[in-house]
Amino acid sequence: MERLLAACSLIFVLISVVFGTELTFELPDSEKQCFFEQIEKGVQSTIEFQVITGGQYDVDMELTAPNGQTLYKDVKKQYDSFTWTPDQTGVYKFCFSNEFSTFSHKVVYFDFQVGEEKPLFDQENKQATAMTMERTMMENSAVNIHEDLKSVLDYQTHHKLREAQGRSFAEDLNDRVFYWSLGQSIIILMIGVGQVLILRSFFTDKRGSKP
Repeated sequence: MERLLAACSLIFVLISVVFGTELTFELPDSEKQCFFEQIEKGVQSTIEFQVITGGQYDVDMELTAPNGQTLYKDVKKQYDSFTWTPDQTGVYKFCFSNEFSTFSHKVVYFDFQVGEEKPLFDQENKQATAMTMERTMMENSAVNIHEDLKSVLDYQTHHKLREAQGRSFAEDLNDRVFYWSLGQSIIILMIGVGQVLILRSFFTDKRGSKP
C-alpha cells in the first residue's frame, strides 16, 4: 500500500491563470476529512473526485456554502464531477466521508478548479496589419498547442488513476489467491495426516484384539 500511495500521490498544483488543486489522500475507515477554499462570488468552480482503492471504491461527499447551505451531497459514489457558480463570497467546505466503513480505508483523488482560464494573449486594440495578422496566426497556433497540452495532461492524470486502481485490484486479487492456495494446502495436509492416523488406528485395534 505504501508503494501505491507513493506512486499515485499528487501534491498541490498551483496554476497562475487558474487556481487548481489536485490531491490524492488516504481516508481511513470510520473517518471524515474536510477541505476549505476561499471563493469569490460569481467565479465558476468545479470539483471532480474519484476513489482509487479501498473496499467497494465508494465514498460520501458533501459540498457546503459559507452560509451552511448544502450545494452537493451524495453517498457511496465511486466518482463524480460538480460545477457551480457561487452566489456569495466566502469559505466553501467539501468533505469526504468513509464513516460507513468499519475496516476498509480508501485512497481518494480530487481535482478542484476555481475560475476560468484567461486568454494567453490580449486581443484588444489590435490593428489589421500584415504584421498583426501574422502575429495573430502565431498566437492562434500557440493557443492550440496550449489546449492540446492541457488535454494531454488531463489524459495522463486519468490514465495514472486507472493504472493505480488496476494495480491495487491486481495486488488484492494476488493476495486472495495466495491465501486461498495456502489454506487449501493446509487442508490437504491435514486430510493426509488424518488418513494416516485413521489407517494406523485400524491396524492397532486388530493387533490388540488377538489372544
